Amino acid sequence: MTVMMGALYTGVARAARDWVVDFLQQRKPSSLGAALATLPRAQEIVGQIEALLLTNERLIASLARDVDAGHTVAQVDSSLIKSVVTNNAVQAVEAALSLSSNHGTSRKNPLERHLRDVLCGRIHTPQDDSVHVAAGRRALGV
Repeated sequence: MTVMMGALYTGVARAARDWVVDFLQQRKPSSLGAALATLPRAQEIVGQIEALLLTNERLIASLARDVDAGHTVAQVDSSLIKSVVTNNAVQAVEAALSLSSNHGTSRKNPLERHLRDVLCGRIHTPQDDSVHVAAGRRALGV
């Protein structure tokens, strides 16, 4: 289930990334005289999005390999991966939104829907509080 959920929300974040990259390449404010993609701040935030997505893809692939190989994955580990991947996906979409300002919240653009969709990942069990308690208990031996 963790692989499926992680892949789903990472896919939503990837779609948001693709939309904002296209937006930044196409949007050329007259006051700037160039595409928003030329701004170092836009480049930095897109780079942060790339880091979040790469982390997700590597975590999901590693977990999928373990499962496919028949290795037992501890529930706590699987839950931690779900938590990290979901939160990374949310952060990636929020970062994309920060680059698009009001354009991203317009219903005519898909970023508004991507944000709503990715936020649903926080609702799916296990939720972060129970994940962190279980991980803490395991680490503390209680």
